[in-house]
Amino acid sequence: MQTKPFSELINDTKPVLVDFSAEWCGPCKMMAPVLKQVKESVGDAATILKIDVDRNRQLADAWKISGVPTLILFKEGKVLWRQSGVVSVQMLRNIIQQHSH
Repeated sequence: MQTKPFSELINDTKPVLVDFSAEWCGPCKMMAPVLKQVKESVGDAATILKIDVDRNRQLADAWKISGVPTLILFKEGKVLWRQSGVVSVQMLRNIIQQHSH
């Protein structure tokens, strides 16, 4: 299966939420069920990607990821929102809904 380059994935016309995380990161593990709930509630209105910063060092450097988890919401290649740390389901849902029209 051919995977699209990151630049193509974030260039979608619908919001793309990217979770920059790491295996060893406790707060990152806390985000997994949050992102699952967000995906269930927003469905196809947004794409959610998880990027392991240790396996994707160039990508992490390119987006200046200094702490994990860092969440970035993209649409048409532009950063619409960015925050580090654990974020609630409600907050993420609201942010995605604001940008999905």
